[in-house]
Amino acid sequence: MSTGTALATDPHVVSCTLAPRFEAVRTAREFTRDTLNGWGLGELFDDVALVASELVTNALRHALGQSEPSRVPAQSMPQLSAETLPIRISLVHRAPQVVCAVSDPSSNGPVAREADFVAESGRGLHLVDSFSRSWGWHPLAGAGKVVWALFDARAAEPPAESPLPVNLGRHRRSA
Repeated sequence: MSTGTALATDPHVVSCTLAPRFEAVRTAREFTRDTLNGWGLGELFDDVALVASELVTNALRHALGQSEPSRVPAQSMPQLSAETLPIRISLVHRAPQVVCAVSDPSSNGPVAREADFVAESGRGLHLVDSFSRSWGWHPLAGAGKVVWALFDARAAEPPAESPLPVNLGRHRRSA
């Protein structure tokens, strides 16, 4: 459901424009999986995809003001014009880091709420904080913002070979 994936001249900086519908969350996850696999960083998928899902969902709910975009008929969807910024997910790989960034048309920054573990929503930014090394947001010139999360790609790289065996005869005991 994306409106197109653009590969920049730098293969380590890629973006995907997303349609303003909840299917965009699935598209963002697929884009994230394909991109990380292409970079040889598939081990990061679970964490990056969870954060991407949360950031895109927040953009749909708060920036576009659609509590249930999947129930809006396609013919009544707002048309994106030159003045309207779409939702866009970007992934940047600069070893040893990966950045997941989601831009949207709202200039209002994200606000983490007090976690209510009984509520169906409201924990997204807590998840972003838990699964990324750091996160933040910046206003864009004119209008809109970008919310980003930073991941350590070193954890996904294979360890250097050690001349000594590791964990020889040892095991971890689970509680």
